[in-house]
Amino acid sequence: MPTNAIKESCLLATEQHVKQLLAADTTGHDWWHIHRVRKLTLTLAKEEQADLFICEMAALLHDTVDDKLVADEKIAQTELLDWLFEQQLEENVVRQIMQIIADMSFKGGSNADKVLTLEGKVVQDADRIDALGAIGIARTMVYSGSKGRPMHLPNAQPRLNMTLAEYRNGEDTAIMHFYEKLLTLKDTMNTLTGKKLAEQRHLFLETYLEQFYAEWAGER
Repeated sequence: MPTNAIKESCLLATEQHVKQLLAADTTGHDWWHIHRVRKLTLTLAKEEQADLFICEMAALLHDTVDDKLVADEKIAQTELLDWLFEQQLEENVVRQIMQIIADMSFKGGSNADKVLTLEGKVVQDADRIDALGAIGIARTMVYSGSKGRPMHLPNAQPRLNMTLAEYRNGEDTAIMHFYEKLLTLKDTMNTLTGKKLAEQRHLFLETYLEQFYAEWAGER
């Protein structure tokens, strides 16, 4: 493992690198999303006794190669791999970070069969918790607006058993995203602390939807 000095230098460089990459994001995957996931990751990692450095690095970098945000996922992965090696990190550390990033994404449920390391479970939980609760709702609305998707269509139905291409094609609404992703996340949590946090935020989603439908119908 790298020395403490290298870890501190690497984390600082990574923070600046990610801030620069995501500075112009308006989809809900901006620096502040990364900042929240980083904090949640460290909380979970300490509870689970996971490797803090691996977890924190993966949390910081997890959206820098996301196919929703980059023009070419493979090119972005290669660039990230090269960048990590430039930080004087050992190959096994770089591979662990890259593997977590590759396996943790929701991708319409298509990544559900991935076998995660303890560190991967921690970072995945933290990222998914940030898709729940009040923040999750706000991010859903921001993302849907950025993609030109409607807020709600009363006759829309959730799409089930989608391929990744179907999940990404935009034929949904902000409210349908609750059913296609957000409301499913609680049951995908890996860690005990993650489960507790997800349960609280899941309940908030249900309360919000009840209020939303009542207001949509002009009943409240």
